[in-house]
Amino acid sequence: MNGLSTLLIVVGLFLVGGIVSFVKQKMPRSLIAVLSIGAAMCLAAGVLRLGVWN
Repeated sequence: MNGLSTLLIVVGLFLVGGIVSFVKQKMPRSLIAVLSIGAAMCLAAGVLRLGVWN
């Protein structure tokens, strides 16, 4: 596991925590949707950079 993939996974998990917090605070759905997309992209990029698929 290299540094960039670790960083992307950690940022993605941080954003997932933000999503949970925003849902509890009843923030606007559009903000939660944008945050969800960002979290999914970070997590996907981190997992794909691991290179376990090769």
